[in-house]
Amino acid sequence: MLELSKYTKELSRFFSTSGNILLVCHINPDGDAIGSQLALYHYLKAQGKNSAMISPNNLQEFLKWMPGADLINIFIRKREYCKRLIEQADLIVLLDFNQPDRLGEAETSIISSPASKIVIDHHLNPVNFTNLLISDPEKCSTSELIYELVTSINDGPFLSKQYAESLYVGIITDTGNFEHGAYSSRTLRIVADLLDTGIEKEKILNLIYNNFSSHRMRLQGFALNERMIILPEFQTAYIYLTKNDLASYYHVKGDTEGFVNLPLSINGIVFSALFIEKDGFVKLSFRSKGNFPVNEFASEFFSGGGHLNASGGEYSGTLDNTINYFLKVLKENFSRFIKKD
Repeated sequence: MLELSKYTKELSRFFSTSGNILLVCHINPDGDAIGSQLALYHYLKAQGKNSAMISPNNLQEFLKWMPGADLINIFIRKREYCKRLIEQADLIVLLDFNQPDRLGEAETSIISSPASKIVIDHHLNPVNFTNLLISDPEKCSTSELIYELVTSINDGPFLSKQYAESLYVGIITDTGNFEHGAYSSRTLRIVADLLDTGIEKEKILNLIYNNFSSHRMRLQGFALNERMIILPEFQTAYIYLTKNDLASYYHVKGDTEGFVNLPLSINGIVFSALFIEKDGFVKLSFRSKGNFPVNEFASEFFSGGGHLNASGGEYSGTLDNTINYFLKVLKENFSRFIKKD
């Protein structure tokens, strides 16, 4: 358990002595990355701090409605402007990641910046490449950690509606609306405080989970009917989607969000994988039930990492080669990983 008092005084000092604060999320940002970034932005602006935001690449469609999302500068679309923001910053706060390569194209500019840097994150195995590392893997999300830090700095909850909405999105997306993840009774008490600000829970849930196109629904049906393979002897199921599959269903960024969770609803399945074909590599997502450590599986075989029950990675090469390699390492190592369950 993170002792907040060890960090909040120093974090408060960084905030109070910095003139230009830049908030940066990770590449391919999810709901927690954007939620924690926007929540901290709303808090700092309320304190009169000059703040700006950068995302290494585009936001997923289902997050663009969030208040302040239109103020996030996309590095790959506004490279020169983002580089100027980095140059002008005297404090850079990196949210929801703990490895510098998660900055995408922005990595060189940010790492070489003389600005003070802080990481606020909840993932395992952090790399300490900043002036201050605030990491708590016991939190279900970086958004939950932001709530605790801001509440401590603020000498009590800061609960503006925009701030609360942002944190709520971060918490529900990183827990699959409380279907998985390391949420606790404390998490639910925080959510109760957020709901007490008057945020519209049903509206937010619809914007996050019920805001997809009919093409996405058809893609999901196709994935389950034509592209799901079940391996009962390994308590595993996987889904694979080719570039042509995605194109056939007019795929847009974010359409496959949540697909990897679907096989876990099958009786006896404890390990689920999703393979998405990209140009020259395959993106992998892993989910599990119980103590099956998909973060260790991803780290050992697919240059990835993440949480005990939710992780991902990549593999260079064709989709067929990736699946064949996955099957090989699964068969050779399943008994070792399942023993941890």
